[in-house]
Amino acid sequence: MDSTEIVVIGGGAAGIAAASHLHQAGRACVLLDARDRLGGRGWTINAGGQTIDLGCGWLHSADRNPWTKIAQTQGREIDRSLAPWQRPAAGFDMTQAEFKMYRHALGDFYARLSDAARHQPDRPASELLDSGGRWNALIRSVIGYISGADVERLSVRDFENYEDNEVNWRVVEGYGTTIVAHADGVEVILNCPVTRIDHGGKRLRIETAQGSVEAEKAIVTLPTDVIAGMHDLFSPALPEKIDAAAGLPLGLADKLFLSLAHAEEFEPDTRVFGRTDAVTGTYSLRSFGRPLIECYFGAGLAADLERGGKKAFVAHAVHELTARMGSAFAKRLDFLALHCWRADPFAGGSYSFALPGQEGKRTVLAAPVDGRLFFAGEACSVHDFSTAHGAYRTGITAAKAVLDS
Repeated sequence: MDSTEIVVIGGGAAGIAAASHLHQAGRACVLLDARDRLGGRGWTINAGGQTIDLGCGWLHSADRNPWTKIAQTQGREIDRSLAPWQRPAAGFDMTQAEFKMYRHALGDFYARLSDAARHQPDRPASELLDSGGRWNALIRSVIGYISGADVERLSVRDFENYEDNEVNWRVVEGYGTTIVAHADGVEVILNCPVTRIDHGGKRLRIETAQGSVEAEKAIVTLPTDVIAGMHDLFSPALPEKIDAAAGLPLGLADKLFLSLAHAEEFEPDTRVFGRTDAVTGTYSLRSFGRPLIECYFGAGLAADLERGGKKAFVAHAVHELTARMGSAFAKRLDFLALHCWRADPFAGGSYSFALPGQEGKRTVLAAPVDGRLFFAGEACSVHDFSTAHGAYRTGITAAKAVLDS
């Protein structure tokens, strides 16, 4: 613990990717994580006999996503069925005609975002909503699921920078399981939060809850809310890093899982919006074809529910679901799992978004310092932010930069 060549700080997708790459290159490397587990915001659990991803769950842009190949190499099963949001309306929340109108309104909103990103100064995405538009509340909800942010806080240019080819698959055994398994062979120290990174001497000195370690180089993969909240993390101070992290806060997306009795009456991955006239949750009935409901809440709604804890999440979900399915539906539901990511002290949220005017901060956050400090994580990715594959790619880039240096 007292000395090594390279320290990787943070055992999420980026840190694991970086440490694994360095390990395979034969370099002395240790991976430090504050939690009692690896994976960070990639976390698979078993609840009620069901495999559940409390964090990232979708292989977005799956045919070019490096985790897809990694999962296959690990011998895992890839579910290639259509994502719930890519399916036609099931008729529980809106008619086919209404669904067509909603999709048209959403498409128009995306077109206005693209045009504004190309031709106008950066601005909040809320300014591109159709004034008085019938579907504005549902569009707000959907943007909250995607970005974790309320549209008033969301940079148009950063949102438009995201690249996705709409190929969405899943790992049956769990995305988090896949990410953690990729760290096999890497030297790992858990329950080891880093309190200071001293880069003022000849060697780096990393201070942790378990003592200090000296290293030649370090890769920092901490979430932006953690970096922004630790103004004394770097010594000498790196105010540009703290400022960049503050401009890229973590949005919020929380998943509640409910068991569902007599689930066979629904098609697998049936998508239902709780309501269409206000910000709402979205519900995937028989996710993976299993007897459960994945309840998804984003941005401000998720933050409000976190303040009430488990009871608030369950009550809100049951209220919205019974409004669609009838009051007797509540008897078929039971709690399975939930994790509140805003309340998580080692995350502070789910995935990054840029505040208006801050879209350039991703490259600032990712820039190395003095050829000894390197940075990675989904927030460092200009085009794949908010994803585990964006985190992976930045981790590999940082590891290669370490080797090249």
